[in-house]
Amino acid sequence: MSTALRKLKIGDVTLDHNVILAPMAGVTDLPFRLLCREMGAGMVCMEMVSAKAIYYHNRNTEELLTTHPQERPASLQLFGSDPKILGEMAAYIEERPFDILDFNMGCPVPKVVNNGEGSALMKAPRLVEKLLTALVKAVKKPVTVKIRKGFDDSSINAVEIARIAESCGVSAIAVHGRTRSQYYSGRADWDIIRQVKEAVKIPVIGNGDVDCPEAAKAMLESTGCDGIMIGRAAQGNPWIFRETVRFLEDGTFFPRPDREEKKEMVLRHAVLLKEIKGEYTAVREMRKHLAWYTAGMPHSARFRGMINTIETMEGLLAGVDEIFG
Repeated sequence: MSTALRKLKIGDVTLDHNVILAPMAGVTDLPFRLLCREMGAGMVCMEMVSAKAIYYHNRNTEELLTTHPQERPASLQLFGSDPKILGEMAAYIEERPFDILDFNMGCPVPKVVNNGEGSALMKAPRLVEKLLTALVKAVKKPVTVKIRKGFDDSSINAVEIARIAESCGVSAIAVHGRTRSQYYSGRADWDIIRQVKEAVKIPVIGNGDVDCPEAAKAMLESTGCDGIMIGRAAQGNPWIFRETVRFLEDGTFFPRPDREEKKEMVLRHAVLLKEIKGEYTAVREMRKHLAWYTAGMPHSARFRGMINTIETMEGLLAGVDEIFG
């Protein structure tokens, strides 16, 4: 292996390599994670789960907590702002088959932030210390944290938060090079990732604008980070993992998937969704994935308009046949 692609040790968990699927709410569900793992992701990250929702036995959390042996190693991500509930729920779920427990401090969504959770915690270093201490004490599995550059341009404190995380016993830290106020717009600041890497001894995983193999290599080289996370660039494009792994390994390019391979992936995705979530949910959730899979293809705009009216898996598969030929 080259220096770019290498094994990554997080606590007592060793990943085959350092190219990771980032957690994305509403995207990185079990079917999608399985596909990304098959395509070469070194680890997959689950959708974030509310510690309070587990505490109150919210029926929607069970689906979010479900894993499959073939996707591991997997990272389960919690979010919350109450140290007691967070610690108790981490201990409560620890026996489930996941490998790493991650804490979300990056979600920019208003309903999460307005509740003092997700990226709102970037403004509360003292509370962060209590939360991470509670998590590390509660479980034996490695605890990691995902943060942003800061809350806004007037409060860029990723380095401070990273040092707190390390002092609490956190095993690795992922840094998204945008502030909360940026959401996902503008360019990610890779220099803040470099600053965090220089400030702590635990592994640092870079996140933001890794949208092709060359960008992955550039981030690793320019920041010195130990691993990279690929998020939005994997939407409708699980092949990015095999392409990135190949490029980091030997500098060569894995051929882009042709129409037939794309079609096979779409059909497999649809079948997995139906098996796991049932036809009604699968058809509706597949709509956004199909929009991503077909972006840039001829007649894709018309196709997207059509699939949003489809109610059955039979109709959806007929539509896939039509667009992919």
